[in-house]
Amino acid sequence: MTAKEEKLAPASRAGKPAVRLPLLKQLGPGLIAGAADDDPSGIATYSQAGAQFGYGMLWSVLFTLPLMIGIQIVSARIGRVTGQGLAANIRQHYPKSLLYAVISLLLVANTINIAADLGAMAAALQLLVGGSTRLYIVAFALVSLGLQVFIPFPRYAPFLKWLTLALFAYVATVFVVRVPWLEAGLHTLVPDVTLRADYLLTLVAVFGTTISPYLFFWQASQEVEEQRAADGEQPLREAPEQAAAQLRRIKVDTYIGMTFSNLVAFFIMLTTAVTLHAHGITDIQTSAQAAEALRPIGGEFAFLLFAAGIVGTGMLAVPVLAGSAAYAVAESFHWPIGLGLRLMEARGFYGILIAATTIGVALNFTEIDPVKALIWSAVINGVISVPIMAVMMLMAARPEIMGRFTVRRRLKNLGWLATGVMALAVIAMLLAILTARR
Repeated sequence: MTAKEEKLAPASRAGKPAVRLPLLKQLGPGLIAGAADDDPSGIATYSQAGAQFGYGMLWSVLFTLPLMIGIQIVSARIGRVTGQGLAANIRQHYPKSLLYAVISLLLVANTINIAADLGAMAAALQLLVGGSTRLYIVAFALVSLGLQVFIPFPRYAPFLKWLTLALFAYVATVFVVRVPWLEAGLHTLVPDVTLRADYLLTLVAVFGTTISPYLFFWQASQEVEEQRAADGEQPLREAPEQAAAQLRRIKVDTYIGMTFSNLVAFFIMLTTAVTLHAHGITDIQTSAQAAEALRPIGGEFAFLLFAAGIVGTGMLAVPVLAGSAAYAVAESFHWPIGLGLRLMEARGFYGILIAATTIGVALNFTEIDPVKALIWSAVINGVISVPIMAVMMLMAARPEIMGRFTVRRRLKNLGWLATGVMALAVIAMLLAILTARR
């Protein structure tokens, strides 16, 4: 928050100073969004990047961190300032054709991701304890839906927060394998970029996994959820006296959440680079396959950590994927919305959430190749993120939407830089694919 904004937002109408919350209470939508970014399908993407290109993509995790922080802060601010999610704001201020195109692609990509995540969780659990993957897929889906539909949001949100601890499994994995830290560090700081089509396709998939549209929709809508669930809190346009504390909290929450997310992505890529790539295993299509391939190289403990992490992160990511789709569709049609409402109070919202999860389950019982579908969903995420990010940046700069809380120069420049980088990556990928086919 800028000094100008702080002057415009007094501590409170009652004259009470803004209270600085303890760090743990400042963490919420940003931490959960960051952790959900490292879902089983994301793990598969990062594992493939490490296995196929070794240290060649470690730089991308460091490079995308400030871009990811900037664009997620923008999405969170839009939600907290306006009291509405991204889809509701797009519906009010932009053509319906743009809204429906974006939401349709988001729904398709999220549903495919849910299918891949459920399948990866089931495969990982089978590796750990044996049993039927199909049974596990159904069980994971039922548990996820039960938590979202029947547990009130104020009780459910802390559960999601604690699930983020599952990601420490990937931090621990790095320290049970031998890592040449100097060499890895040099490759991280000095990019080793090649213009081959396979490299660029994987790079866009990494970008699309790291800077992903469903995270924008989720974090914006969760800011709205938390504002509605807290006594006395209102959208910042209506209660500017709350701005100092809330914008500071958003910044802390997002910085920590995105740093945590990219640190875990870095460790996954590094682990597969120093184990699988170093031993000639370069074709990893799923996170469970990465865990199994890691077993004879990294040892039993590394395998157990990696596989357990897949299950834990999936339990966090599936509700985020289904929830972001439900928020987007419900806001588009102005339906009652929110995990704080009962099932019968928001039937359309919960109907989309249930449908996305159910279709995700069903896809695992068809002949559709979930691996190929997952790769292209990551690419779709990368492609559709460009117009979504552009619209977000335009909204964030409009006083009629954001009031006095339009984004200032530094955040505006960072957000547009992130949008430009994603656009260039997509263009480079498409050109490389077209060139390779000639």
